[in-house]
Amino acid sequence: MPKVVDSQERRRVVFDAVYDVIVEQGIAQVSLQRVASAADLAVGSVRHYFASQEVLLSEAATELIDRVSARLEQHRAQLDDGAEPLDVAKAMFAEMLPLNATTSREVTVWLEYNVAARTTPSLRPAARELHQGLRTLARIAVGATGPRPAAQFEVEVERLAALVDGLAMAATLYPRDLTRKGAKETLDRHLDQLWAG
Repeated sequence: MPKVVDSQERRRVVFDAVYDVIVEQGIAQVSLQRVASAADLAVGSVRHYFASQEVLLSEAATELIDRVSARLEQHRAQLDDGAEPLDVAKAMFAEMLPLNATTSREVTVWLEYNVAARTTPSLRPAARELHQGLRTLARIAVGATGPRPAAQFEVEVERLAALVDGLAMAATLYPRDLTRKGAKETLDRHLDQLWAG
């Protein structure tokens, strides 16, 4: 009897292997062979789902976005249960910082995509989507703090997004200088001030 393969689970394993290679060796080292080795699969098994490195990296970025989006939606759903919007905003933006093993890995992958997209056109759509997603979330958060003049609103959106970008990068690249606790406290303080008006 042939073995039945769960294609969704196999794809998840491959995506996790992509992220492992990116975190350990950098995005430039991602290849079908390296990913297959990291996933403990034959390269043909990886090629069955992903025809090329370009397709693999594109779909891995989409999967990363989907994973983060699912967690963001779980936080957003707490609003339906009466949670305080400020508390929900803090939890949502914390998903964008390297505060635990999962988010540390994701932020490292996100940074690698962004840097690589500068010189690799095929990665630009994924990097742009990650960039825009943070700004969309910032726009929603600033909108939840109450009415503001349009120019001030746009400045606050970019200020929040830039703060999260900067905290994510600094805490990933220089964790001794900006600890997880320090990154979270800085984020929370900014959101407290934003909500206070």
